[in-house]
Amino acid sequence: MKRKKSGQVLAVRRKVSWKLIKRQRELIILMVPFVIYTFIFNYAPLFGWVMAFQNYSPVKGILGSKWIGLDKFKFLFVGNNEFLKVLRNTICMSVINLALSTFCAIAFALLINEMIHRTPKRIVQTISYLPHFLSWIVVCGIVKEVLSVENGVVNELLVFLHIIKEPVNWFTKPKLFWWITAFANVWKETGWNSIIYLSAITAINPELCEAAEIDGAGRLRRIWHIILPGIKPTIIILLIMSIGGILNAGFEMQYLLSNSLVQDVSRTVDIYVLNYGISQNDFSLGTAAGMFKSVVSIVLIFLANATAKAVGEERLF
Repeated sequence: MKRKKSGQVLAVRRKVSWKLIKRQRELIILMVPFVIYTFIFNYAPLFGWVMAFQNYSPVKGILGSKWIGLDKFKFLFVGNNEFLKVLRNTICMSVINLALSTFCAIAFALLINEMIHRTPKRIVQTISYLPHFLSWIVVCGIVKEVLSVENGVVNELLVFLHIIKEPVNWFTKPKLFWWITAFANVWKETGWNSIIYLSAITAINPELCEAAEIDGAGRLRRIWHIILPGIKPTIIILLIMSIGGILNAGFEMQYLLSNSLVQDVSRTVDIYVLNYGISQNDFSLGTAAGMFKSVVSIVLIFLANATAKAVGEERLF
């Protein structure tokens, strides 16, 4: 009887699943091109990871190149202090960017939400979104002009306020490079990143805020006790996803703003892969560094998700 019932349950499940597939066939058909695109450009290139375990030669190809095992990985972590510096730069810049961008996006979303009049609110939102659509080349040009020694707004303002006596060449200060890139990233992405938090705020029941206001709670109390707890699941999910990309500190901004004086603190893993993989034709070493970056990202996502699950918060899976 148990086998018969279990067989009937499986048959019902299969029948229901096929009904769902038939009912949603239009959506599945629309999804097919994106699945093909993802497979071709995201999964198929993973076959190139084989180069990390070879002394790869473009002439011989993957099939003809000599296998060397983990020699390239040993060189990265044992025989090459340069990669450890690059890894340090990448992690530090990513942590600073993550902290500042998350805080600024949440704060900006809260401020926008508190605006009463719709027209000024829409104008501010539109203006804040626009930098996201600018190329990093344009953004780096703006940053260089703002921090310029000759006519830079920052230098002129600081001299006018007698904070500094003479203009400073900010791009020759290694200690400031990480912060320059962080604030440039905040300026470019804060408006765009705040969209998700704004949508999460609008999902909160407005009656809760109205009840708190009737009980005498001010804006800060409503934000702290109602809005922030209401968007906490969204914050946790976005943090988990951001932690997974902790080694994606960027490429364009660091590459364009860098110079010989700040090179030790400006190079990221992506720039390292470019220098060794293309400039010096060591494709195996570049692939090994890129593979390490991808594996670490996957591990960090699973660890962050497990941590969120252990403390009873929202998680990705």
